[in-house]
Amino acid sequence: MRIGELARLTGVSTRLLRYYEEQGLLRPTRSAGGYREFGEGDTVRVRQIRGLLAAGLPTRVIVGILPCASGPAPALEPCPDLLATLRGELAELDARIGELTRSRNALAGYLDTAGPAAPLPALPLPAAA
Repeated sequence: MRIGELARLTGVSTRLLRYYEEQGLLRPTRSAGGYREFGEGDTVRVRQIRGLLAAGLPTRVIVGILPCASGPAPALEPCPDLLATLRGELAELDARIGELTRSRNALAGYLDTAGPAAPLPALPLPAAA
């Protein structure tokens, strides 16, 4: 199938599918006329990519994880360095959440001191990993 059909089946724009190709996440073949040609498995691959992106993983990490993925959800099979990679990404997310929570609480404090509006509740800081 061509890129437009893959876009229609997956709900992902052709522009984004080209980006996935540039990042090494999709590897279409080329027709004699130079058109990208995708297989049926690429619909599952796009769903895997979308699921991993939704989990907060960057494309540079996803490219290494895709060989471990099966099914559209995806399920991850044990692969070398998979657990270390996922733990590292989780630690980075936890650190960013902590930074954002501190920023949010500081901003809420400024709002509390700036005017008569009802105060915003402070969010607890996440536990250290």
